Order: sequence, then C-alpha cells, then structure tokens
Amino acid sequence: MGGAFGAVARYLINISPLGSALQPFPFHTFIINVTGSFLIGFLAMKLEMNETMKLLLLTGFLGAFTTFSAFEFETFELMRGRYLLTAILYVGLSFTVGFIGVAAGVWLGRKV
Repeated sequence: MGGAFGAVARYLINISPLGSALQPFPFHTFIINVTGSFLIGFLAMKLEMNETMKLLLLTGFLGAFTTFSAFEFETFELMRGRYLLTAILYVGLSFTVGFIGVAAGVWLGRKV
C-alpha cells in the first residue's frame, strides 16, 4: 500500500511543470531524491513506529518514491558508525557501477 502511494507521488512530481526551464538538469528526479532523503532521515529519527509502520512508510512509500533515500540513509549510518572508508567505497562504487549499468542497459537495449 505504501509503495502504491509512493509510486503515485513520484509520477505526479514527474509530470508537473516544475523545473521545465532548468532542462537538461533532471530537476524532477533531483527534487524526488532530496525530498526522499530528507523524509527517510526525519521519519527514522523522529517517529517512534512499529515494524508495520516502518514497512509502510520507509520501505513502501519511500522505496517506491525513491531508492536514493535508502542509499543516502545507509551512507549516513556508515559514517555515523565511523566506517568512513566503507561509506566512501559504497558511494563511489554505487555511482560508478550504477552508471556503467545504465550505460550497458542503454547499449544492450539499442542492440536488441
């Protein structure tokens, strides 16, 4: 249920005219990712919630709204736990390998 609402929220932001003048900067995705990152941090720290509510809001809603928020929160937790090298490695590999994955998918999608 949370995932359905998160997906709808993402869709509505993506079709909004917000940021049209800022092209080619992906303003919609940027707003979604920053908002999701803020929400996962805020909700995880401020709300006392049971596992069901965590699954509904954090995993469901924010998971469908943006996976970037989970990535940001995991990086924050690594740094908070003083795993700085691991956090840097996680960010670097996630960005680099993720970008290579996108490029490979585009390449393969054009070939097939």
